[in-house]
Amino acid sequence: MLALLVAAAAAALPALALASPAALLRRSVTPLSSDQIASFKPFTFFAAAGYCPAAATATWSCGVNCDALAGFEVTATGGDGGSTQFWFVGFYSPLNSVVVSHQGTNTSNIIAIGTDGDFFLVPLNATMFPTAPAGAMVHMGFREAQEKAAADVLAAVTSSLAAHPGASVTFASHSLGAAIGLLDALFIRPLIPSSTPFKFVGYGLPRVGNPTFADWVDSLLPDLTRVNNMQDPVPIIPGRFLGFGHPSGEVHISSTSQWLACSGQDSEETGCINDTEPTIFNSDESNHDGPYDGIHVGGCDS
Repeated sequence: MLALLVAAAAAALPALALASPAALLRRSVTPLSSDQIASFKPFTFFAAAGYCPAAATATWSCGVNCDALAGFEVTATGGDGGSTQFWFVGFYSPLNSVVVSHQGTNTSNIIAIGTDGDFFLVPLNATMFPTAPAGAMVHMGFREAQEKAAADVLAAVTSSLAAHPGASVTFASHSLGAAIGLLDALFIRPLIPSSTPFKFVGYGLPRVGNPTFADWVDSLLPDLTRVNNMQDPVPIIPGRFLGFGHPSGEVHISSTSQWLACSGQDSEETGCINDTEPTIFNSDESNHDGPYDGIHVGGCDS
């Protein structure tokens, strides 16, 4: 399947070569401070815990990742790790936040999902997303994966907020889980009070929809960060030549472990992923699972 992705990227190179000079401008990026980097640790542990079976997260006994988040109050868990990704919802008092996490998948599988027949762009479910703008399109496979547990996740978030008035809502997941979480966040945001603070942190997030979708994400979820690590191939699939685009909020971890905040959607700034990894030929699958400030994500360490 990686060979198919390479072939698709090669086919896109002529189009990329014709990009206008304005599209290739390089601007400065903003390095994150050590304190800013450290602030991501809880979200990284939550993303890692998302890989654990529902039975383990239900009792918050998922090994080092659960141990790092002691005191987390589980509201609900679900998924079977097969047809439906594992997920959990609960309350974490140090952040005063209801937290949602979805299981990701291994690098080979997410590359397959991003490049197989499910990569077609399709409209959002109008019943679930009645406020989506005309022309917003998403990856068919990601849409189908999100729909499977959406109602249960919404019920758990609503219940958690009722039990903890004034809490925020945070989504923290990796890989396929981040794609599902992004769609969940867009689904749930209009259904809870607008005064509720909302945050999304995705690691190794693939492109989920088209540029119209990305614009909608920017407007509805301004507190969004998508962290990508060095030469991870997943954040650059599906390709822009297929009509996909990222929302704003990129933070790129360089080969020297520097965290760089990149402006705009699918930034072309020096040091951001589209600059350091312009095609799949420059990628390294081993970077997908981290490390993210020393934490590896991609499996349940229980």
